[in-house]
Amino acid sequence: MARDVSQLPKAHLHLHFTGSMRPGTLLELADKYGVHLPDALTAAEPPKLRATDERGWFRFQRLYDIARSVLRSPEDIQRLVREAAEEDVREGSGWLEIQVDPTSYAPRLGGLIPALEIILDAVETASRETGLGMAVLVAANRTKHPLDARTLARLAVRYADRGVVGFGLSNDERRGLARDFDRAFAIARDGGLLAAPHGGELAGPYSVRDCLDDLRAERIGHGVRAAEDPRLLARLAERQITCEVCPSSNVALGVYANQRDVPLRTLYEAGVPVALGADDPLLFGSRLAAQYELARSAHGFTDEQLADLASQSVRGSRAPREVQERLLSGVKEWLAS
Repeated sequence: MARDVSQLPKAHLHLHFTGSMRPGTLLELADKYGVHLPDALTAAEPPKLRATDERGWFRFQRLYDIARSVLRSPEDIQRLVREAAEEDVREGSGWLEIQVDPTSYAPRLGGLIPALEIILDAVETASRETGLGMAVLVAANRTKHPLDARTLARLAVRYADRGVVGFGLSNDERRGLARDFDRAFAIARDGGLLAAPHGGELAGPYSVRDCLDDLRAERIGHGVRAAEDPRLLARLAERQITCEVCPSSNVALGVYANQRDVPLRTLYEAGVPVALGADDPLLFGSRLAAQYELARSAHGFTDEQLADLASQSVRGSRAPREVQERLLSGVKEWLAS
């Protein structure tokens, strides 16, 4: 009998803030504030998305922006973070690094600094109440000016002692050049933060190389397109750069036609560390444990290999050493059960 992957201790390194929301919470908050939701966000099934062209990506971003618009008060933020933590605990996660661009919430929360402080307060409270280790990765928006990213990097460093552990770069990696954001990432690295930009999802292997060369990335959001370049795979493996692979979203956004096409095993067998992530469960319909189920059902991962993936997610995290050791021990216990 296959072991229950929801009982497998793991770290969750790729979860976006608004995208972590429960569908029921979205409906309740939309009703509270009189926000009209399109059918794609109220149906029982996840929306049909295909972001491999500009029109498809715009539709995805529009749905995300509408969902974000229901988060209008500190209480809403607290609810979202608490519920995201509760969901992760149910999925077997022992450490969550949630990714957020605070500029998106600043207009309704009193400004950029108050927005980040509200988010960090919510993370601290949710972690204490649920027992889940949590941290924040502040992410700049690739479609905005690089000066905005520098402002965010300075802010992220300022709150490194409050739970900010990394700095990212999100949105469509086909837009702009990674090197335009090199100064922002230098600020973040100099402040002791992990460099974890998105790359190798909608754009090809070159976007992963750019993240490594121009941003000195220590972790890559997605990175699956690196499978198209054996030399790049070898480089990722040699440097042990963790790729945050999100199988459900890869198919939902049309990057791959079906789950068997997602090159999870290619990365794994090349020795590239992999941390499975749920990305945006609100829009893609599945959370963390489901990604491990997909690794088992679509890619033939054995329980030993699933345990290895879980261990890789822990080692790729910024969790404190004692948390990592506890989770790695739990992985061994799960495999021995």
